Amino acid sequence: MPHRRPPTARANGSACTRRTFRQRYDELEVQRDALVVRLRRLGGTAQEHPGYKRALTLLNDTFRKSKLAQRLAVLQAAAWLIDVLEQFAAIV
Repeated sequence: MPHRRPPTARANGSACTRRTFRQRYDELEVQRDALVVRLRRLGGTAQEHPGYKRALTLLNDTFRKSKLAQRLAVLQAAAWLIDVLEQFAAIV
């Protein structure tokens, strides 16, 4: 056939190692758990900061309501906010 593509490595499956939905889901959950632990380790001063509650909201409600593709962005936003809170706690 004139417009047929030549076979690639993906066709036989040897070079293709796609992760399943469950694997990607589990990886994001592990990252989320690590961020929750970082947030919980902050002292009382940081817990009084309004950003602390927002970070919890990002890691719980917003993360759960987001689609799988958007969850990584939610985790990145939460990680940034936790970094700010850690710097705030170090100053005070």
